[in-house]
Amino acid sequence: MLTAKERIDTMLANRTGKVFRRPSRSVLIDNAVNHWNALCLESGALVTWTPRDSTGRSPADTLIVRRPDSEPKIDWSSPYAIPVEPEVFDMVVNDMIVSLEHRDRLYVLDKVIGADSEYALPVCAIMDNPLGGLFVDNMFREPQEDAVKSCFADRPFFLLVNQYAKLDPERYEGILRRLPDGSTSRKVVIMDFDRRIGIVFGFSYMGAIKKLMFSVMNYYLPEEGILPLHCSANEGRDGDTAVFLGMSGTGKTTLSTDPDRALIGDDEHGWSDRGVANFENGCYAKLYKLDPRKEPDVYNAVFHPDHYLSHGALVENLMVYPTGDFDFDDDRFTQNSRASYPLRYLAKTKKDSLGGHPRTMIFLTADAYGVLPPIARLNPDQAMFWFMMGYTSKLAGTETGVVEPQVMFSRFFGAPFMPCHPKRYTDLLGAKLKEHNTSVYLVNTGWSGGAYGRGERMDINLTRAMVRAALDGTLDSVQYQNDPVFGLSIPVSCPDVPANVLNPISTWSDEDEYYRSATGLVAEFRKHFDREFAGKVAPEVAAQCPGGCDGKKSG
Repeated sequence: MLTAKERIDTMLANRTGKVFRRPSRSVLIDNAVNHWNALCLESGALVTWTPRDSTGRSPADTLIVRRPDSEPKIDWSSPYAIPVEPEVFDMVVNDMIVSLEHRDRLYVLDKVIGADSEYALPVCAIMDNPLGGLFVDNMFREPQEDAVKSCFADRPFFLLVNQYAKLDPERYEGILRRLPDGSTSRKVVIMDFDRRIGIVFGFSYMGAIKKLMFSVMNYYLPEEGILPLHCSANEGRDGDTAVFLGMSGTGKTTLSTDPDRALIGDDEHGWSDRGVANFENGCYAKLYKLDPRKEPDVYNAVFHPDHYLSHGALVENLMVYPTGDFDFDDDRFTQNSRASYPLRYLAKTKKDSLGGHPRTMIFLTADAYGVLPPIARLNPDQAMFWFMMGYTSKLAGTETGVVEPQVMFSRFFGAPFMPCHPKRYTDLLGAKLKEHNTSVYLVNTGWSGGAYGRGERMDINLTRAMVRAALDGTLDSVQYQNDPVFGLSIPVSCPDVPANVLNPISTWSDEDEYYRSATGLVAEFRKHFDREFAGKVAPEVAAQCPGGCDGKKSG
């Protein structure tokens, strides 16, 4: 019986249709416009629309093959680690190959994930959609001249993509997810870490491709002593590197885009013995509510004028009218309109996408309870804890029925993409922080002076001033005070920031109300930690969970 790789090779060798091997951007763009469903905007960028059931990722349809070698390394207790048996994977591989082998055109792209040639992962991406190929060209990197020295050089990964085909629901009944209407899901994202094959079947949303490969890197890299990070990174004029970790809505992109610092990367990086390296070649920016005045770099990267065969920015699911005008605020189709484009389209970037060991690490949270300080210094054990918890808030009004702020935890600020046991990531972080004496700060871009609905969102200019003071070392030499509820170290002063803003208690008119809100958040921390991480991390990290004291009385 042929292996999956042998079947792939046979399929490519025996095809009657055309195979585009390592196609140029212009070929992908031309084929997308003339043989697929892409249109040209006036700027020259391409725009496309996906089926309504595929405007975002679907974690419930994202599966990991359970095999003896990888099984003990994966945290199967995570809600995002959904196992599937090898026999099912073989079924999906077979159906994928059948769906591709008779297509008129196939596109085969040889790329790498990772700017550092010592661990760049070779990826052979095979698909029938030139738009998918253009996305890969935007987001994945060209192989480096010295990529042969990569620890993965002889272990390439195969990515098979058919974004618009559907699986036979009868064939997969009782195997794949049952939908709310009782039918069987007809699409799947599936990763086989041992066979080194990933499949995107039926998901036309481009983010499914990007996040599959991010998950793959997050599995492989810890084995090599490299810490994968869901973060942005930039470099100062004196060569210092900073990284920013945070979920959507916390300000990661806004704060890492700095006219005085060069962007290393927007979303995914690895921290090795050589420093920080971007995984990607491009950015995948959210367009909903984009304000060209506040984010001109993103707007210009996507909509700068150029001939369409040279442009290649790819816009997904944006509301575009017959006149050619578009509306960033119109969410009738989706709030997840996106655009992919190469990093070189941005004004100020680090061309090699490499940086040194981080001098500063920023954890971003948007605390809608208004009880976390706007900035706090973390010791290594605290940093490991807050990294593991990945806390932010889901705001009232963002979903039907949500009338109060809701706690949201996403381990390592990227829970769906971090398959290994928590200790693998926390231990790596702790070791690197101590080795390189990295300063870590928790920055709250959420509410001050009261919870959401009563207080006010932290002024972005004040947040920028605090981040600037953290990056330039000013906060290394100021005095700190202890937060009695969360055990955090709060600076007593910061340039260009009023002193009373720095301590959240000082911003509330009712101190007792502050402690009631803080106690409620502490209870959520304790509940989540006990459910997800108790017994899984070092005792000194577990000891950082708030709730070991009764807050106000302990002060």
